[in-house]
Amino acid sequence: MVDLESEVPPLPPRYRFRDLLLGDQGWQNDDRVQVEFYMNENTFKERLKLFFIKNQRSSLRIRLFNFSLKLLSCLLYIIRVLLENPSQGDEWSHIIWVNRSVPLWGLQVLVALISLFETILLGYLSYKGNIWEQILRIPFILEIINAVPFIISIFWPSLRNLFVPVFLNCWLAKHALENMINDLHRAIQRTQSAMFNQVLILISTLLCLIFTCICGIQHLERIGKKLNLFDSLYFCIVTFSTVGFGDVTPETWSSKLFVVIMICVALVVLPIQFEQMAYLWMERQKSGGNYSRHRAQTEKHVVLCVSSLKIDLLMDFLNEFYAHPRLQDYYVVILCPTEMDVQVRRVLQIPMWSQRVIYLQGSALKDQDLLRAKMDDAEACFILSSRCEVDRTSSDHQTILRAWAVKDFAPKCPLYVQILKPENKFHIKFADHVVCEEEFKYAMLALNCICPATSTLITLLVHTSRGQEGQQSPEQWQKTYGRCSGNEVYHITLEESTFFAEYEGKSFTYASFHAHKKYGVCLIGVRREDNKNILLNPGPRYIMNATDICFYINITKEENSAFKNEDQQKKNNVPRSFYHGPSRLPVHSIIASMGTVAIDLQDTSCRSASGPTLSLPTEGIKEIRRPSIAPVLEVADTSSIQTCELLSDQSEDETTPDEKMSSNLEYAKGYPPYSPYIGSSPTFCHLLHEKVPFCCLRLDKSCQHNYYEDAKAYGFKNKLIIVAAETAGNGLYNFIVPLRAYYRPKKELNPIVLLLDNPLDDLLRCGVTFAANMVVVDKESTMSAEEDYMADAKTIVNVQTLFRLFSSLSIITELTHPANMRFMQFRAKDCYSLALSKLEKKERERGSNLAFMFRLPFAAGRVFSISMLDTLLYQSFVKDYMISITRLLLGLDTTPGSGFLCSMKITEDDLWIRTYARLYQKLCSTTGDVPIGIYRTESQKLTTSESREITSQSQISISVEEWEDTKDCKEHGHHRGNHRNSTSSDQSDHPLLRRKSLQWARRLSRKGPKHSGKTAEKITQQRLNLYRRSERQELAELVKNRMKHLGLSTVGYDEMNDHQSTLSYILINPSPDTRLELNDVVYLIRPDPLAYLPNSEPSRKNSITTAAQDSREETQL
Repeated sequence: MVDLESEVPPLPPRYRFRDLLLGDQGWQNDDRVQVEFYMNENTFKERLKLFFIKNQRSSLRIRLFNFSLKLLSCLLYIIRVLLENPSQGDEWSHIIWVNRSVPLWGLQVLVALISLFETILLGYLSYKGNIWEQILRIPFILEIINAVPFIISIFWPSLRNLFVPVFLNCWLAKHALENMINDLHRAIQRTQSAMFNQVLILISTLLCLIFTCICGIQHLERIGKKLNLFDSLYFCIVTFSTVGFGDVTPETWSSKLFVVIMICVALVVLPIQFEQMAYLWMERQKSGGNYSRHRAQTEKHVVLCVSSLKIDLLMDFLNEFYAHPRLQDYYVVILCPTEMDVQVRRVLQIPMWSQRVIYLQGSALKDQDLLRAKMDDAEACFILSSRCEVDRTSSDHQTILRAWAVKDFAPKCPLYVQILKPENKFHIKFADHVVCEEEFKYAMLALNCICPATSTLITLLVHTSRGQEGQQSPEQWQKTYGRCSGNEVYHITLEESTFFAEYEGKSFTYASFHAHKKYGVCLIGVRREDNKNILLNPGPRYIMNATDICFYINITKEENSAFKNEDQQKKNNVPRSFYHGPSRLPVHSIIASMGTVAIDLQDTSCRSASGPTLSLPTEGIKEIRRPSIAPVLEVADTSSIQTCELLSDQSEDETTPDEKMSSNLEYAKGYPPYSPYIGSSPTFCHLLHEKVPFCCLRLDKSCQHNYYEDAKAYGFKNKLIIVAAETAGNGLYNFIVPLRAYYRPKKELNPIVLLLDNPLDDLLRCGVTFAANMVVVDKESTMSAEEDYMADAKTIVNVQTLFRLFSSLSIITELTHPANMRFMQFRAKDCYSLALSKLEKKERERGSNLAFMFRLPFAAGRVFSISMLDTLLYQSFVKDYMISITRLLLGLDTTPGSGFLCSMKITEDDLWIRTYARLYQKLCSTTGDVPIGIYRTESQKLTTSESREITSQSQISISVEEWEDTKDCKEHGHHRGNHRNSTSSDQSDHPLLRRKSLQWARRLSRKGPKHSGKTAEKITQQRLNLYRRSERQELAELVKNRMKHLGLSTVGYDEMNDHQSTLSYILINPSPDTRLELNDVVYLIRPDPLAYLPNSEPSRKNSITTAAQDSREETQL
């Protein structure tokens, strides 16, 4: 080993790579080989080729010099014509010979020598083995014609006045100009515009044709009219423009032939140029061209990146984006890889959009297309996923790549990204704002089961509206519902606000109540100046600071509101009341203000986790005066607030000791130990002490642990929530967690059944007859790229089937397109639905963005479209807090100290409160809850035709039952005769029935022996009953027969319980004078119960936090 190492010579000191290439004198005896690279470029020819052809900058200089040389030769020709004095001679002598001065001849000879030398040199350098290819090129032939005669005249002086068509050098100048433009764009490393090049070629071709015709006509008419250059120009313009005055015409046959040749050339060359330009123009219209750098630096624009642009998506974005006054001067640049749709093209031609919207066909993954859209100068970039794709994961992958490409190209551009599946969300954590569709979808579906119509509430809050919808309707509920739908979430700093400035140093609940009483605004949350977290209803212990940012619900923001002082009101003899928004709503009432007169003790009892208890006053007070409400304190009295042990369920106090012990052994409160995907927010909820075996999760199959095979056998105390889905995706986590949140009492936890396939037998086994809600989300397999609106076909038909079979079942579903909501609970002959359809069309004609809001299923919260939440992403550009507030309302995020959304129902014991303002005061003074709206249910007035139909069906059912009850009391002989008479009368009324009964009787007589009179009578009665029963009775009979076949009890199945006679709608932030009605559901934002934990129990809270951190650390990719 030592010998081998000694054979390798050591490297000399300071040895460099240059020495290896150039050699070293001290290492001459070394057997190393010196290698020289790029030896072929060291030859003289390669160096010339590098200078004249390959190098862009030097080649550009050469071509510019060549172009100038050709223009100089044409200029010398014009000078020669102007200085020429034609001499007398025969015809051909004037054409062949010209008068040329010696200095002019010398200049032309010099130009010819340089041009010929350059042409020969370039031909030699570009020679590739075929000499004829170089010689027969048109530029080379023209160069020989224009240069060789001048060179010959040097050696033969008598040929100095020989005519040479130097004006043909204009075509060589055109050729040099084209090459020069190409070299120019190569030198500055930018792609030239094909349209610009084609226009340049067309103009240069037209100029060359005109110049050639001018010079040719002038020279050939030397033996005729002797036209000058101006007359020749006049003749060419008149001729090529097809005007043809005829005052200047060629006389010689040679000039006439030349004109014919030029016209033929023009008819061939110019149409080709125009065709290419038209083709490029059409392609440019498809691709959209470029957004200029000058406009990007002087104007503000945003970029919308989509995989396919549909008219609904475009109009939703434009209407919501330009609804804000500060965005009127913004431009929208759409970057889409597909060709513009016909409907989109028609919309973008409208003047209102054509001046604001620029469509570019290109991919966000190409830096060239991002440069065309000037992404680095954009104010924001919106990246939307294609929710109509069959493979939603693949659509997310495309969105992720677009987000990465934009972030790599323009790191400072704010990103607003829409993602479909929650497991892909962590790939785009760098984005400024992210909306995950399945997270919001399942959270809204879950809250719809707890708080009815939460999806409608959120949808109306995130849409921009002025509350003008439905104001032309004759029905009062549509006017009130439409007016309240104009409420949105706004923000303002406390010290700058007229609404809230006077409440500095006061408690949050005091500010919220008095701001609503005085101005009609609903204060729902705050944010500290030094904190990024938004707190929804932080509770009465929170003290308002001057630098706090207040978030409130109102018809319009404070900056757009006008206030009337007391002096103006006295002059106008108007009672002291404040109005807000265009609806002119009164913002306080005498009854609400009188509630602060009679002071009762504040209710310090521990509030229920399910809802506040609005108890009546004592009987003694009731006899003396009418009920009163305690005032809302400016600062919460900590000594009077009783802190409750909210980590334990208060409902356990109402149970027996045995039930309490069993429930404590079964449930616990904490954070889920595992997260289904990266980025899910940990939520404090109810958990089981031990993990349930997988075999026990099958409800329809028994196992070694239990023998139940249907939901009825389990004996659930609460009604079921059934989720019908195609697959159990990660999004279901966001459905289960809100239903198991820690603030829900254990006695109100509903069992959740996941139904992956929904035939009738499985529906009956899983307990659909006694279910509280059924959620249907099974449309992913029906996604169709050919017709996007058919993506909801399967969901609509399945929901309609469930609606017909179980009319009393509360069905909640989600659709892709809002336009398909008109097919939910569809009735072809329902006059009220037809009236709502006409109202929707009128609202759409008025330009409303919420034309679908009056559909009864949407107003009642039975259906919503996740595409409506696209506006949430658009609004985030102006209101960067909207996504955070929405996630807090839906329970997707939990912030310490922030409240949550819940609801309470107005019962008969609560009607003494009378108005919404008094309810607001009652809640703020007792439980600290902040109401934000009302869900109201009213009876629907039936039309005459509908009432007749229902009456006729009831009469038929009653007559059938009475006839069945009395048929056994008749004698057999008389019964046969009566039956014959009754059937004959019925058959006379129905000829089709008589004909079918006769055919049926003949078949029976042929197939078997004749029945006895009793058997025939029984068969006829069954046939008559089948004919007379209604469709609803037939469906009910079908369901009952299947239940009997499966061994299920039919008790509880009420087929006639139909909720079609009622309608429900939402009132967001209603007027304080709004009267409360029985069964109203009030939406509340309740303070965080964990914020009231006593300081003496830090160990439990710390253990919870530690467990949450441990669970997050255990989550891996």
